[in-house]
Amino acid sequence: MPAHAESLELHPRGKGTYEITSEVAGIVARSGISTGTVTVFVRHTSASLVIMENADPSARRDLEVFFDKLVPEDTPWFIHTLEGPDDMPSHIRMALTRTSEVVPVVRGRMTLGTWQGIFLFEHRRAPHHREIVVSVVGE
Repeated sequence: MPAHAESLELHPRGKGTYEITSEVAGIVARSGISTGTVTVFVRHTSASLVIMENADPSARRDLEVFFDKLVPEDTPWFIHTLEGPDDMPSHIRMALTRTSEVVPVVRGRMTLGTWQGIFLFEHRRAPHHREIVVSVVGE
């Protein structure tokens, strides 16, 4: 079965969601695969991936605020704080979301819904370097 893989290098400025849909779509197009799947994987433990609404940024902002309230940085019983107060909350937020997303490919294109986009969900406050591996398999 044919396969194609590429990596994306991202430099998020801090906490938030960063859309990568067009970059992933470009990799799918370059793969030459017409029918199959694309897997998007983030190689980090303090960032994750989400498929989220890409039309109204307020939906993503609500998600970000929800996670800030769900796993607050001022939690006094966290032990793993060597890299700062956002260190352990970032790991928990990653564990509650996903490190990979799989999307079907049909006729050489991802079959995302009308308002769906693929986003890196950065959980750290400081700028970071992030690597995302994209693998397309099929025929």
